[in-house]
Amino acid sequence: MAYTISTGFAIYFVLWWVVLFLTLPFGVRSQHEDGAGSPGTDPGAPVATRMGRKLIWTTLLSAVIYGVGMAAYYEGYLSVERLSKMMGMPF
Repeated sequence: MAYTISTGFAIYFVLWWVVLFLTLPFGVRSQHEDGAGSPGTDPGAPVATRMGRKLIWTTLLSAVIYGVGMAAYYEGYLSVERLSKMMGMPF
């Protein structure tokens, strides 16, 4: 199976978005929890989302996961044949 740069970018792009949605809830405090809410706003609205920090963590975590996945792919652990055998499916 040929592996191109565009395939690698597409895999990393999807992985980055999945990791972003996993990191979004961490460290967010609502106006109700913080006790400082503006009149007319939802008490569940976040006070400080710290998106810059989350984007950095998302990029780092995605790079690590991508690196581990690529190492497993090149070592042969993530081949279609091996994964289908593990699931009991004929290839």
